Amino acid sequence: DHHVNYGSGSGLQDRVAFVQNDPSQHDASIRLADLQVSDTGTYQCRVKKNTVAVHEVIVTVQEKPAIPQCWTEGELIIGGSILLRCYSR
Repeated sequence: DHHVNYGSGSGLQDRVAFVQNDPSQHDASIRLADLQVSDTGTYQCRVKKNTVAVHEVIVTVQEKPAIPQCWTEGELIIGGSILLRCYSR
């Protein structure tokens, strides 16, 4: 039907668009811009020509980890051993 159904309260209206200007030309792909963790979910593509074809895609968006905090444990001696520890939220 040449339109995207965003669902209620999804916040996708300004971030989703068809990749091709005219999806009836055999490409109904969409582009989702500015991904957010809240965009995680199941997306459904329903194409109607003579019959209806439905395909679902599960999208998982993960946050980028924070910059790690790193430190060493042990005495820095040539030939000795130290332990490098890193932690990220």
